Amino acid sequence: FLLLKDTKFSEEKRWVIVSPKDSECYLLLAKANSNEQKATVGNQTGGRVFLFLNTNTFEEDYQNLKNNNVKIIREPKVEIYGKVLVFADLYGNQWDLIETIN
Repeated sequence: FLLLKDTKFSEEKRWVIVSPKDSECYLLLAKANSNEQKATVGNQTGGRVFLFLNTNTFEEDYQNLKNNNVKIIREPKVEIYGKVLVFADLYGNQWDLIETIN
C-alpha cells in the first residue's frame, strides 16, 4: 500500500489514507481514541477475515508479503473461485488475498 495522506487533527484524532499501487480505491484509517476503541483494535471481527484484497498478480503479491515478513495465517490454496491466502496486518486484522478465476 502507498501512503496517500496522513492528517493529524489533534492528539486524539488522526486519519491515514492508503491505497494499493496503481489503484483508484483507498482506505481511510482512523486512530482509535477511546479505551473502548483501543481494546478492539485487531479484533473488530472476533478473529474472522473481514478485509478482502483482489489481485491479478497473486504469486507476485504473495512473494511481496513474504519478503516483508507479513504474517501468513493460511498459506495459498486453490478454491473453486480462485487462489486465496489469509494474512494479518500489523494490528492483527485478517485479510484475504484473492485472485479470482474468470
